[in-house]
Amino acid sequence: MNPRYLVTAIVLVVFVGAAASAYSVGEAEQAIITQFGDPIGDPIVTPGLHFKVPFIQQVNYFDKRFLEWEGSRNQVPTKDKRFIWVDTYARWRIVDPLRFFQRLRDERGAQSRLDDILDGETRNAVARYNLIELVRNSNRNPDDIPIEAEEEEVILNVIEKGRDQVSREILERAAGRTADLGIELLDLRIKRINYVEEVQKDVFARMIAERQRIAELYRSQGQGEAARIEGERERDLQRIQSEAFKTAEELRGKADAEATDIYADAYSRDADFYAFTRSLETYEKVIDPSTMLILGTDNEFLKYLERPR
Repeated sequence: MNPRYLVTAIVLVVFVGAAASAYSVGEAEQAIITQFGDPIGDPIVTPGLHFKVPFIQQVNYFDKRFLEWEGSRNQVPTKDKRFIWVDTYARWRIVDPLRFFQRLRDERGAQSRLDDILDGETRNAVARYNLIELVRNSNRNPDDIPIEAEEEEVILNVIEKGRDQVSREILERAAGRTADLGIELLDLRIKRINYVEEVQKDVFARMIAERQRIAELYRSQGQGEAARIEGERERDLQRIQSEAFKTAEELRGKADAEATDIYADAYSRDADFYAFTRSLETYEKVIDPSTMLILGTDNEFLKYLERPR
């Protein structure tokens, strides 16, 4: 064999072997080495270039980053026998890749196992609490409620834990079951809670009735306030009219007194002339072309007409 070809073949084999033995681990990755399907050595968690036995050993990569889990929308009964739809989500990460590989093999197996654990713990938690504990986070502060809405506070039941604490309880219980899987649960939240269709109608009817009751309360308070304002307005109007009438009568009395003084002064100066002018004024007011008077000739009313002065 030509020595040149032999050297080339050796170099090629060495190159292929080196290429097959070298592998890299990224910043967001961690890996374990398996030989014939069994893990060998410690997990590789430091990024960089690493080596393995070519063709015999295989690299299995796992994500270092936070991973998401989206729960299925489940119909669950509460402690007070209310059927609700519960939708949850969680965040988790692989903290022990060797144990993770031994227990679950890959992320698909982990998602399936998390479905069993988290959905089960969610069902158990919901069944331990009344609906009010799942839809509210805290009790309302009475100082924040307006005085006119005090009756509304009667319907607000006191809660002991609330949704956030129930979520933490689910997380703690589930974390104890996932620790042996090489998984760390970082967070779990109840994303959405909704009534089933049968319960929704009853709840909506109660909400409408409650809103109507509160509306009637405000409406009756408004009508009472309107009646009070109307009463004050009528009282002020009567007071103003009474004062105006009093003032008008006083002015009218003064005017009549002044007129009387003027008439008395005029009468005292010339009584006959005053009587004559007053009679003429009376004639002008009571007699017109269509007026017919039947009076005796000795009537005082006609004395200035029957004989001129």
